[in-house]
Amino acid sequence: MNDDVWKRDEVDSPCVRICVVHPTERLCVGCLRSIDEIARWSRMSADERAAIMDELPGRAPRLQKRRGGRSRRNQG
Repeated sequence: MNDDVWKRDEVDSPCVRICVVHPTERLCVGCLRSIDEIARWSRMSADERAAIMDELPGRAPRLQKRRGGRSRRNQG
């Protein structure tokens, strides 16, 4: 058996197994990747993966915007 595949120096997936796509931002609410990034992850180079990993923290605020909810409805 070839164990080399398990010893490669690769960027780990940011997946946290909360796979829900935000309806307007089109990002996974768990890992913050786009559907395209998730689909291509296994075929990306380590540099591509690292670049995406660097971008992920900046994407979080896009999912924290509130549209108003109950308190907004009660105001008007």
